[in-house]
Amino acid sequence: MGLAKTNLSKIDFVSLYKAQKNTSTFKTKNSTDWNAKAKQMNKKVHESIYIEEFLNAVDLEGMQTLLDVGCGPGTLALRLAPKLDHVYAMDFSESMLECVVENSKKHDLDNITCLHKSWEDSWEDIPKSDIIIASRSIELHEIDKAIEKLNAKANKKIYISFKVGGSFVDEEILNILDRVVEPRPDYIYLVNILYQMGIECKVDFILSENMRFNSDSKEEFAKKISWSLGAVTPKEIKQLEKYYETEYRFKQDKENFIKWALLSWEPAK
Repeated sequence: MGLAKTNLSKIDFVSLYKAQKNTSTFKTKNSTDWNAKAKQMNKKVHESIYIEEFLNAVDLEGMQTLLDVGCGPGTLALRLAPKLDHVYAMDFSESMLECVVENSKKHDLDNITCLHKSWEDSWEDIPKSDIIIASRSIELHEIDKAIEKLNAKANKKIYISFKVGGSFVDEEILNILDRVVEPRPDYIYLVNILYQMGIECKVDFILSENMRFNSDSKEEFAKKISWSLGAVTPKEIKQLEKYYETEYRFKQDKENFIKWALLSWEPAK
């Protein structure tokens, strides 16, 4: 007779993920958005507790090649390249890849190849690698197809990080604006999607400094909030600028962290 399926099998986690993604207040950024952010990111992201914790979790024993999907300015690729034969740094932002090239020259690294591609592009010509990492870059609508691409191109191991909780904007800021936002799908969706795809992933938790909205002026602060939330009204801009002047700027340098889930698994043979 065999074992009957549990009621968990009746839940379509991919559809739940996509529905939540569609209703979320936080919309996915395009390559133009990230091109505009590249230089600023390149100045700030290379030193972080997040980077150290991510790198500590990656097992390089017996590994020779790595693909970094959504590599940004090369934050992880640059640190891993000296320990590997070759690294492929992939991003859909040309400006981010320009930063990778500049940073590679600065660090005398000649074993990094840049790939100008997106998650949605064909990966047919992308070389297979022993390890694939996707750090904070897999927040996509077609999440199941993205996972299939990772499995197809990884020889030995895959590591991805995904936000714990559905918002980057602090509750206090949302209260100032009197806003209720629809959250993003968080990491638990991915755990269950992987499970339904027959993949048993390992889940670790790592931290990053919460400096997302640290600013030198009230105008910069309001602009950063708008980048995350989308359009803000003139009234909300005034509320944000007042909040920055009276409260936020005095506490923005205090230690505060965001939690990320680091999911890892071996691709199906």
